[in-house]
Amino acid sequence: MTSSVEAPKPSSVEAPKPAFKPQRQPVPGQSEQMDPQPDYGESTYRGCARLQGKKALITGGDSGIGRAVAIAFAREGADVAIAYLDASEDSDARETQRLVREAGRRCELFRCDLSSAARCRELVRDTVRVFERIDVLVNNAAHQMSFDSLEEISEEEWNKTFAVNISAMFHITQAALPHMKPGSSIINTSSVNLDSPSPQLLPYATTKGAIQNFTGGLAQLLAAQGIRANAVAPGPVWTPLIPSTMPAEKVKHFGEQVPMKQIE
Repeated sequence: MTSSVEAPKPSSVEAPKPAFKPQRQPVPGQSEQMDPQPDYGESTYRGCARLQGKKALITGGDSGIGRAVAIAFAREGADVAIAYLDASEDSDARETQRLVREAGRRCELFRCDLSSAARCRELVRDTVRVFERIDVLVNNAAHQMSFDSLEEISEEEWNKTFAVNISAMFHITQAALPHMKPGSSIINTSSVNLDSPSPQLLPYATTKGAIQNFTGGLAQLLAAQGIRANAVAPGPVWTPLIPSTMPAEKVKHFGEQVPMKQIE
């Protein structure tokens, strides 16, 4: 399938700056309820056919960084499969699907609880069933919650954060490898928290450090197969996880901790 829709011409979009309006959402949050609305590059990103004909699997692709990646990949010519948690994210996932299809590309949606190793493997099987291969794997989905003390962190919460953020990355990558050829790419989303951990995000920040090390070792393991593995460590990005998992005061001033004092 080739694109028959020209991507929007670049425009100047000023990044929102705090302070933001009070807002709170249930976990995992919805993009359409955020104020200001996130900028996913809908009106600014132009593709150059750099991924023409490629097949990509993106976890957490319904909103946030994952949606921005899906839009960019589609405008570069890739078909995408998107994994998202549950029915509460259906509307966000369908909006991402609409934007991908608007770019003339195919978009498949899969609900998937990544805390289950079996579901991670099933996700890969489902993707290969419709696309026959995986050229780009983006391990982006994440779980986070905020805590003011170590005593507040339950064993269940600690284990869930590790299951979604790092164990799922292992299970999905391991299952995807037989369907990836030389020249394929694995991209793992880490965080600025990997070396500047927020104490209120202790479980999340710990997994992000683990992702950095997992990716460094993985890149060396797969180099001989011609498959690249890289990690990206974003700073403050305005995603549904922010108003759904952070205290109101943190949300209000989100982004002030960086030199430009703005969000992406």
